[in-house]
Parts: sequence; structure tokens; C-alpha cells
Amino acid sequence: MGCSGPHDTASNDKIMNKKRRFLDFIGREYKITTIPAVISHRKHPMNRKSQIAENIANIKAKIPAHCKLIVVSKYREIDDIQFAYDAGQREFAENRVQPLLERVAALPNDIQWHLIGHLQSNKVKFIAPFIAMIHSVDSVKLLEEIDKEAQKNHRVIPCLIQLHVAQEETKFGLSQEEIHPFFQQIKQLNLNNISVNGIMAMASFTQDQTQIEAEFSQVAQAYQEIKSQYYSDQPQFSELSIGMSSDYGIAIEKGSTLIRVGSAVFA
Repeated sequence: MGCSGPHDTASNDKIMNKKRRFLDFIGREYKITTIPAVISHRKHPMNRKSQIAENIANIKAKIPAHCKLIVVSKYREIDDIQFAYDAGQREFAENRVQPLLERVAALPNDIQWHLIGHLQSNKVKFIAPFIAMIHSVDSVKLLEEIDKEAQKNHRVIPCLIQLHVAQEETKFGLSQEEIHPFFQQIKQLNLNNISVNGIMAMASFTQDQTQIEAEFSQVAQAYQEIKSQYYSDQPQFSELSIGMSSDYGIAIEKGSTLIRVGSAVFA
């Protein structure tokens, strides 16, 4: 009963052929000259794998049922990501498109990949075939481009709208003044291949817990106002993506449904 039949083999071949065609495409279009096909050969002691599994278990034990852990894999080695996968984690996030594509090539097909960094419109086409969610939409132009590329791929791509509440000007997102004009505009557009599922934001990089709490409170309030005014009859608008390794506890208190954690997993 444990043997694979002809149907399983054909199905696996179909998946691999589709993946190979996609990798050929991104290699040509994105000028990726080398795509890692296997896990790196750097040897980790077995306790490395155990430590990552333990970290994931500890984090999941602390978060409520309505909150989901997204493991941020940026800058991590392929085998560390594989260790997290082996521990049962299936949702991962990257900041930039090219590293994301390289990880898609090297890691299992059933991973759900999230894009959490700033996304340029001309790079949407590279991730549209597979991305599970884009957290960092911050312009109407970008949302329209995602819709266009999703339509080409016969998909509806879930998106979060990024708000800017941090002190750092280098961080992206809509300002308080831009929120309502943005949502008023997109509600008038015929965007059938995107789904606006909620809000994402990052707090300031600071040790001041009071400031972080105030910023997350601001985001949570904005989320409720946007939901009430624009999406009251749309249950898919349900995600609040706030909280990282250093502040996810505060974020959960403020209603986070998605926490984006990297260093606490790979410590």
C-alpha cells in the first residue's frame, strides 16, 4: 500500500515539468544565471535542526489559534529553511524577489511563499504564478499590476495594504492622510484578480515598548476603520500582519493575525 502507482508518478512528473518551465522563464527574464537545485552541502550538527524545531514549537505555543506564524527566511541558508520545513512549517516570507525565486527553485513545492518587502511593479510578473500573499502593496499602480499579472496566470492573488506608522522615513506604506483616498480609489476599480485581505505595518526599530505599543494600536485602529468603511460585507478582509521577532507579543495583544518571525526561529 505504500508504493506509488502510475498516477502518482505522472502527477509528480507534471509538477516537476511545470516547475522546470517556470524556472527556465525566470532564468531568462530575470537574468538568474545560477539557481540552486539542491540544499547546500554545509554540514550542520543535528542539534541545529532540533533547535530550529524547538524554536518554532515554542513560538507556536505562545500565539493564539487565530494568529499564524510566517517564518521570515531572508538571508538564511537553504538547509536552515529546510530544517524549519522539516519541523512542519509551510509558510515562509522573503523581502526581495530574486532571493525568493532562488528559494522557490531549491525548496519543496508545497511551501506557501509570502512577499513582505517593497515590490516594484516591473517585478510582479516573476512572482505572480505562485505567490501566496503580497503583504507590501503601497500604491494603486502596484495593485493594478498585480491584478494584471494575476489575470494572465488565471489566479486571484491575496494582498495586504501596507501602512506607514514607524518613525523611520525609509520604511514604505501609506501615510495616515493617504489611507482613505487610496481605498476610495481602488473600490472604484474593476480588479477581479486580486483580493484585499487586510493590512500590514512595521513598528519603529526601537527598544521603547511604549512607542511600539502606540504604533501597533494606531495600525489596529486604522484596520478596524478600513474594514468598517470599505469591507464590512467582505469576510476575506480579516488579516492584520504586524509583529516580528522582537515585538510579536505586543502585536498579538493588538490583534495581529499574522506574525513575521525570522531571528527568533533561526537563533
